[in-house]
Amino acid sequence: MNVPYDALLVVSFGGPEGMDEVMPFLQTVLQGRNIPEDRLRVVAHHYELFGGVSPLNGQNRALIAALRTELDKSGPNLPIYWGNRNWTPLLAETLQQMKQDGIKRALAFFTSAYSSYSGCRQYREDIARAQQAGGVQEMVIEKLPNFCDRPEFIEAMADRVRVAMAELPKVEQLIFTAHSIPVSMAEASPYLRQLKEASARVAAACGMSNWTLVYQSRSGPPTQPWLAPDICDYLREQHAAGVRSVIICPIGFISDHMEVLYDLDTEARVLCDQLGMKMVRAGTAGAHPRLVSMICDMVLHSPTTEILAHCEPGCCPAPASRPR
Repeated sequence: MNVPYDALLVVSFGGPEGMDEVMPFLQTVLQGRNIPEDRLRVVAHHYELFGGVSPLNGQNRALIAALRTELDKSGPNLPIYWGNRNWTPLLAETLQQMKQDGIKRALAFFTSAYSSYSGCRQYREDIARAQQAGGVQEMVIEKLPNFCDRPEFIEAMADRVRVAMAELPKVEQLIFTAHSIPVSMAEASPYLRQLKEASARVAAACGMSNWTLVYQSRSGPPTQPWLAPDICDYLREQHAAGVRSVIICPIGFISDHMEVLYDLDTEARVLCDQLGMKMVRAGTAGAHPRLVSMICDMVLHSPTTEILAHCEPGCCPAPASRPR
């Protein structure tokens, strides 16, 4: 196979793997944003509930292992590297290792399916800074396209929802969630449209006509408009309207993040228990075989100009001021 790339780079957010790493990790994520120490302590407590371990790293390792197996079986036989925005393995260190290994041209898979500044363009900026910091500006790194509209991703998410439906067969409503972002950021990207389209396709594949899209994990000041409604606010409204059983599908997350574990598996779960509402949380795509085969297919067809996605000028611009 004549694939003009000699490596696959998995690019993700990163997360701590012990309580001693939590505060340094949070300080890295929030550097330059003047977040009060007491606010950091509140977020650190979320991690403390889970031993300080983010599930994201384990799911990334599982995804990479599945990709390795699939590439060994079907090709192309490329080495796989992993670099994070905020925690080890950091992108700059990974790119230095790639240079030592003789890598010249790499394809990058971002663990984000949708177009937004934080989910797409910011990762491009991270790679550029890491290349500068690591002295590897000559290395060519091409981003694989966003994949929220790929049938394999839709099938993987529909499969996760069907598993949840088997656990709660008389579910009244399917609730999709995504990370809230500032309204100004959403208006400058296809993020909201893509989320709605993906949600509609997954709901249709599962035969669910009663579905909606809500948001979670807001972190901005009250004065700044963010996408709403929040999942817990929405659950209270639906309970008041008589809904007693829901499935929550975090379609905006490719893997379990701390936000999924805390906002859905903890806060939303406790709220549903208090309200007497039955709730099942569908899984994220993670290392689903359809997602793995999708990534390998994108890598295999990377020589074609149709498969490589370059940001259009002005797409997903950085916010005028970073959300707090």
